[in-house]
Amino acid sequence: VNGVVVTAYRDEATAVMVEDETGGGRFEGATLRPHVTIAAGSDPAKALALHHDANAKCFVANSLNFPVAHEASVEVAL
Repeated sequence: VNGVVVTAYRDEATAVMVEDETGGGRFEGATLRPHVTIAAGSDPAKALALHHDANAKCFVANSLNFPVAHEASVEVAL
């Protein structure tokens, strides 16, 4: 739709969890680090902008009671 062809995707997510005195706990935050490879001829700036839009509209992240950060990177395939 946007002229960005994704050829590979991986994510290296991390999260911070705290335990309380009862042994229970909760997540306080998470960071997603998606790395997207796009086809030659695709626009990396457009790919990052689309990721930013997806982050803002993410149903999962918007449903959680802790913040989810996104640190995307884009690589153009040779």
